[in-house]
Amino acid sequence: MDVREFAFTLPQELIAQEPPAVRGSSRLLHLNRRTGARTHTSIDQFTTFLDAGDVVVVNNTKVFPARLLGRRDPSGGAVECLLVSRVSTAHGGSDEVWEALMHPGQKLAPGARVLFESGGSAVLEGEVLARHFHGRRSIRLRTTNRDPVRDVVDAIGHVPLPPYIKRSDRESDRDRYQTVFARERGSVAAPTAGLHFTPQILESIQARGVQVVELTLHVGYGTFQPVRVERVEEHRLEAEHYEISPSAVAAVEAARSAGKRVVAVGTTTTRTLEALSRANGGRLVAGAGETDLFIYPGFEFRVVTGLLTNFHLPASSLIMLVAAFVGRDAVIEAYADAIACGYRFYSYGDAMLIT
Repeated sequence: MDVREFAFTLPQELIAQEPPAVRGSSRLLHLNRRTGARTHTSIDQFTTFLDAGDVVVVNNTKVFPARLLGRRDPSGGAVECLLVSRVSTAHGGSDEVWEALMHPGQKLAPGARVLFESGGSAVLEGEVLARHFHGRRSIRLRTTNRDPVRDVVDAIGHVPLPPYIKRSDRESDRDRYQTVFARERGSVAAPTAGLHFTPQILESIQARGVQVVELTLHVGYGTFQPVRVERVEEHRLEAEHYEISPSAVAAVEAARSAGKRVVAVGTTTTRTLEALSRANGGRLVAGAGETDLFIYPGFEFRVVTGLLTNFHLPASSLIMLVAAFVGRDAVIEAYADAIACGYRFYSYGDAMLIT
């Protein structure tokens, strides 16, 4: 399958640079899987597409400020570092090794030293340990005052907004680039379908007799990394950590047994549920682990029967997952409709519900 089959042209002005003025005010395109019919509405009408007994599954991961801005020591040259995954921790958390994306890569050979600070007392000392592919580095981070690296990163780090948002992060992004149910720290990108929810929308879902349950998938860089191959089947995702509780499993399995829908909020939730099912003979089992499941057309969905998702980048693994769920032609047609109607795209953009 050619990656170019999932390409489309998007006007730059439709790439959302800001969240909606009010959380919960985004537009919603509903796509009927059976008939192909499309309905234009708003996210506050999400509950009207649900029935009593359905289950809505959300990802409760929390984004941490994984983007560090600093300087080389002693030259003073600017350095940018996006923390991707922690490799190890020592000395009570004041010394950690991370895999990271660093810039400028050509100048950051093993042994290079960097400093990250905010003008206050919080300082991180970094040492590049190894060079990897596509700008990756292994870097050791130490705090100068023995505080946990985690605390200093939270104090001086920046919200890791995606590169298609052409502005610097602001303090308000610490709230808006986070779902209202974010609890488990560990993601370098938001599960963006969840950004649309408000406490009021969650209450209206439950008032309809629909249960909302949570799982955790910590979103890594791999979810959004470019597809660098020509054939879809050759692409690989990086493993990401997940956790799901016995109560969440029980709720989803009860809905499945009753013939009710399991509506996944986002592609990360979808991949977690489907990975668990594949690993356990079609059943869900509580626990924690890692998954690198890549879903593309031809995939057989066993758990998810409804999907709320944002509008994704052309030729990305995310649009391939959506195409697997509803069909490639239906997705391309729905995206063309959304573009014609001026929907906002990507992380801070509008939403599509497929049931």
